[in-house]
Amino acid sequence: MAKNRFSSGSGPSNRQLRMGELIRRTLADLLTRAEVHDPDLNRISVTVGEVRCSPDLKVATAYVTPLGGEHGEELIAALARNKGELRRLLGKEMTSKYVPDLRFRLDETYDRLDETRRLFSDETVQRDIAAREDDDEDLD
Repeated sequence: MAKNRFSSGSGPSNRQLRMGELIRRTLADLLTRAEVHDPDLNRISVTVGEVRCSPDLKVATAYVTPLGGEHGEELIAALARNKGELRRLLGKEMTSKYVPDLRFRLDETYDRLDETRRLFSDETVQRDIAAREDDDEDLD
């Protein structure tokens, strides 16, 4: 029998998705307004790409990237240093009863996007795409 009677798949639940998006928007807002009292963190423009919550909503992992992509490790260290203050500020802004523990990871989505673009521009891949389109036209 399934552990959770409301979940039919292995993906995140609607609660996890809603809480993750709420935390993402609120965290991005806090970092934009520079409300954290750390000059190292306030001088870096941060993009909060995604926040994933654990099934029990006790841990939230924020995927962040610095604007321009440089100084990523420095950003993660600054966010980790200020995790308590960020959590306190999130608690003030959010209407949730419980504020999850925050973890920060570098968002590598943009790096994968560049790799995907490079793959699609490859000559062999372009040839395969054109051949597939010709096959689809023959079926019509």
